[in-house]
Amino acid sequence: MLSTLKQQVCDANRALETSGLVKLTWGNVSGIDRTSGLWCIKPSGIPYADLTPDHLVVLDLDGNITDHGSQLRPSSDTKTHLHLYQNFPTIGGITHTHSPYATAFAQAGRELPCLGTTHADHFFGTVPLARPLTPEEIEADYELHTGVSIVERFRELNLNPLETPAILLSHHAPFTWGKTPAAGLDNSTALEVCAQMAIHTLALNPSATTIPAHILNKHHSRKHGPDAYYGQKDCAK
Repeated sequence: MLSTLKQQVCDANRALETSGLVKLTWGNVSGIDRTSGLWCIKPSGIPYADLTPDHLVVLDLDGNITDHGSQLRPSSDTKTHLHLYQNFPTIGGITHTHSPYATAFAQAGRELPCLGTTHADHFFGTVPLARPLTPEEIEADYELHTGVSIVERFRELNLNPLETPAILLSHHAPFTWGKTPAAGLDNSTALEVCAQMAIHTLALNPSATTIPAHILNKHHSRKHGPDAYYGQKDCAK
């Protein structure tokens, strides 16, 4: 139900502030009900502590606002979220932050290499970097083309969005997603910790190598594969 989705998205947005992933209002969470094709997102600039489910802006998959009860403008990142929902049909929630360590990789124009098992548990290999946008793309529609660049990179690399539920945007910051709004937020937390570990690892050993494929495959498959045995059944990630 839409009311349940709005509560989930509200809770995830409010958790952004206490998670330490954002400062001020530098982040947003959205979620979608795939049955109805309706989704909702945080309104632009509203403090997290003040947010209620009624503040959320509801849209359809054509980008039309369908619930005018809020009367608030949606997040400035709405077109990016929309393009991801249109092109990644398996995802149910999206989180965008400017978390410091992951954003450092994005600003440095570096992918996040998979150096160990903590990363492998959450992301199946390197977290990719989307290309910088062109002046023409920014002028035409910055937020839409941000989404276009994400989808383009995943298709270039033939990546499964649920196996690698994150991307870094050149000169910008990360986006993550998951099967639910809460899972997308969890993946933002995991990404930030993995980026922090990677920075420390590379500081200690600039020649550190990526995790061997057989360890990567084992750690990811035991948590996410068809025969996964980590945790309990029916845990959405």
